Amino acid sequence: MNRFDLQKMAEERVADAAALLDAGRFQAAYYLCGYAVECAFKACIAKEVREFDFPDRKVVNDSYVHDLGKLLNVSGLVPAYQEEAGRSDRFVANWTIARDWSETSRYNSTITESEAKELFLAITDPTNGVLPWLKKYW
Repeated sequence: MNRFDLQKMAEERVADAAALLDAGRFQAAYYLCGYAVECAFKACIAKEVREFDFPDRKVVNDSYVHDLGKLLNVSGLVPAYQEEAGRSDRFVANWTIARDWSETSRYNSTITESEAKELFLAITDPTNGVLPWLKKYW
């Protein structure tokens, strides 16, 4: 899997989440929203891997997580995050919503329509969404 595969996967998972929201499948939509952000972070990390360089073991190991906060750190985007956060309170609010996602949400049958839509909007907002921001760096 390479950076372009991860970018495509992020885009497809957002489209899947939109279709699931429309179909009233809120738990699955919620899960796929977070998974889209995870793929976007991993595309950012993959961009930093240089052809023919032996990758840093810690970066590699730390990349195999599903924790968006940890992926922010591994991606090296903390300074860019801080800059964006200083520019936009709405971005901070959207990141806070997205950051709370967990891969274990796939087992959470209590996710509501409101929660799923809130996460979807937090990641897709064209001005202050998490995914549009990550796309600047992937």
